[in-house]
Amino acid sequence: MMEMNFEEFMYASSLWTFFLLLASVSCSPVEGVHHLIGSSQPIITAPGDDVILPCQLDPPLDLQRFTVEWSKPDLKPDPSDPLGWVDFVHLYRYGRENLEMKLPSYVSRTKLFTDELKRGNISLKILNVTSADEGRYRCFLPKLKRGSVIRLVVDPNLKNQTTETTPRNLPTPDPGDGTDGRGDQTRTIVWIVPVVLLVPLILAAGVIGYLIRRRRQELDGVKYDAASNNPL
Repeated sequence: MMEMNFEEFMYASSLWTFFLLLASVSCSPVEGVHHLIGSSQPIITAPGDDVILPCQLDPPLDLQRFTVEWSKPDLKPDPSDPLGWVDFVHLYRYGRENLEMKLPSYVSRTKLFTDELKRGNISLKILNVTSADEGRYRCFLPKLKRGSVIRLVVDPNLKNQTTETTPRNLPTPDPGDGTDGRGDQTRTIVWIVPVVLLVPLILAAGVIGYLIRRRRQELDGVKYDAASNNPL
């Protein structure tokens, strides 16, 4: 009786182990699931306008507790201070804007849509645009290691108007963040990885179950022979 209980315990333990491994593989985050979508075309505005640089995480996540960085990747450190940092256009950290590392020319002129962070929207609004604001901007999520580059063009020939551009459905990844815009291929890889990991787990569970059943049959056979050789 004790042997049967032990065999049943081993069988149940193997099944529980298999299901726990299955759950852990299915729920584990896989790098490459998310990417940032900006604009595939330059954002064109006029001096004095307010402009929105679009940047949306796809699929969305609640980013209220994430660090959000907006920078100008073409800016270089001060030659007189080669070890100095290049400050940010906008830095959101610990649930608020960090002003200590902000470029002086952007103070009081940038903001995120904080109510939209929970939907994965980290678009940046720049107020009272000047010609000095022209150039490339990079939105970046350090935790996910995902970024996107948006180009801003300031055209003095345009009439003054608020330029608000809706994020397009084309990814514009940062060349240095490991994404290349191939969202479908990335998703395919994300599905393949769990499947590849699950195959050996399924095979292992099947082998364990087979060995346990065979062992039980051998024990039953031994008990039957013993009973036959010792009739009442």
